[in-house]
Amino acid sequence: MSKANILFIINPISGGKKKLKIPALIDLYLDKAKFNANFSYTEYIGHAAEIAEEASNKNFDIIIAVGGDGTINEIAPKVMQQNKVLGIIPFGSGNGLARFLKIPMDTIKAIQLINNFKIQVVDAAKLNERYFFNMAGMGFDAHISSVFAGNKSRGLRGYVEMGLKEMTSYLPQTYEIEIDGINFTREAYLVSVANSSQYGNNVHISPKSSLIDGLLDICIVKPFPLYKLPVLAYQMLSKSTDRSDMVEILKGKNIKITRAKEDSIHLDGEPYFMGKAINIEVIPLALNIITK
Repeated sequence: MSKANILFIINPISGGKKKLKIPALIDLYLDKAKFNANFSYTEYIGHAAEIAEEASNKNFDIIIAVGGDGTINEIAPKVMQQNKVLGIIPFGSGNGLARFLKIPMDTIKAIQLINNFKIQVVDAAKLNERYFFNMAGMGFDAHISSVFAGNKSRGLRGYVEMGLKEMTSYLPQTYEIEIDGINFTREAYLVSVANSSQYGNNVHISPKSSLIDGLLDICIVKPFPLYKLPVLAYQMLSKSTDRSDMVEILKGKNIKITRAKEDSIHLDGEPYFMGKAINIEVIPLALNIITK
């Protein structure tokens, strides 16, 4: 039986965590009877996508993202387009998709999970022709992603500190939302479109989301007084936002959102600047991924 060729694409700066020992750990714990391991390191934004595209067109059966949701976001479209298999060794700030899929945060256990080679086919999504796999959004979370991208203090602590600083001055916006032909107008602090349930770090905005239902969850966080922030935080950590009076969750396949002005959006935590009109669609059962 021939061995499968794996390329590990390592993002050396994701999550602010050093990854010098990764190749040695893979050499120790990857099943060499099943897999041939190869390594490539990213050097700039967009490089992971370039490496993945080249690898997908070559003799690589499996491509492993060693990084966070942003690294996955670059690699997964290329894996999907070539019908290859994606794996994850989580090394991001939040690791939302990996946590949802129950991929271990422990590096050795994540490598051993690859050995089991259990594959699930999951939904993907597209926003204005750009793919996302975990979460997209606009409003406050997109604003924070944009600000955080220029912050040297990566990791959860830096993200929380930045969020608290920006929260006092951020104002809600009005969104015109069309979901599968039905129209809504909502004033919102943020609008998240969820494929999985969480942003990362087990902070769940849409606790009943599924990666295999062919639907996206549109999570509308209503304007709320700041003194209620601890309540909302607790609801996110306890997976109860679907019962919150501060959050409205709608489901759909094709979503059109119009906002008052051009502004930031985020795709899997990575910020982009886009126009007023946002078009989002689910792509059912599009990505092969190694899961628990």
